[in-house]
Parts: sequence; structure tokens; C-alpha cells
Amino acid sequence: MNGQPELYKVLDELNIPFEYYEHPAVPTIEEAKKYWVDLVATHCKNIFFRNHKGNRHYLVILEHTRALAIHDLEKRLKQGKLSFASTKRMLKYLGLTPGSVSPFGLINDKENHVHVYIDENLKKSEKISFHPNINTASLVISYKDFERFLEWTGNGFEYLELY
Repeated sequence: MNGQPELYKVLDELNIPFEYYEHPAVPTIEEAKKYWVDLVATHCKNIFFRNHKGNRHYLVILEHTRALAIHDLEKRLKQGKLSFASTKRMLKYLGLTPGSVSPFGLINDKENHVHVYIDENLKKSEKISFHPNINTASLVISYKDFERFLEWTGNGFEYLELY
């Protein structure tokens, strides 16, 4: 199976069943859509940000068709200007590379530095899909199991109504 072996170990330890789908590398949502035909799940956009000082990092998760009003998010978080985190920061905090950003990367954030914001609308999902820390596969898990995984990571997370 493609993906980070440690992730599969964690999912097994947490008794989180998953559906595994292998596909060619998909660095963008547009590319990924071609391979989601048989995946019955809510597909997500995962965006990794840093604040203007570079001392705080955020993973924002929303349904893939939704747009994110970054300026609105900046005002609500009161962290100054947000910008996309660099590849170097992505590797440091999530152990991931661009095109493979996933909340499953939180297994690599041993110091629980990254705070997660989840679009409130995702709570309506029965199943949800993410890359297993590489963009050549997708995993589908239940939304309840996704929440259990987030609790296990120890990273702070909260729901926001994202616009």
C-alpha cells in the first residue's frame, strides 16, 4: 500500500477501518477528481498556513468544492496575515510535501504544534477521504473515526463556519 507505514499502524491500533484506493500522483484537486469516481465520500481540500510571524501553523480542512475566504479567516483568528506555509515548514511540522497535505500528517507533529480548523459543514459527512501522506492513494474512513483520529493526535482542533 502507498503511504506512510506509521499511519497504517496508527489506524490499526485505533481500530479504524479504511477503504484504500490507489491512483497516479494527483497534486491538485482537479487531477484528483478524475480518480474519485468510485469513492463514496466527502473529498477535502487541506490547506497549510502560517501566521505572519511564522510561529503558528494551521491546517484548514474544507470540502473540496468550497472556496476559502482567507481574509475573513485572518480576521477571525486574529493572527495577522496568513500565508501558505513553505515546503520546508510543511516537511518540518507535517512530514509532507506539497500536493500530499492531509490531516494524517499530524502523526508527524510530535510536539502538537499545528492547530486544525475544520469547516463546520464537514460534520454532515458520513465518510471522508484523505491521502495517506502521499498523493498516489486515497483512504476513506468514517467521519466519526476521523474525529477519533484527531483526538488521538493531541493537536488542537476546532470547527469554524468557513466562508
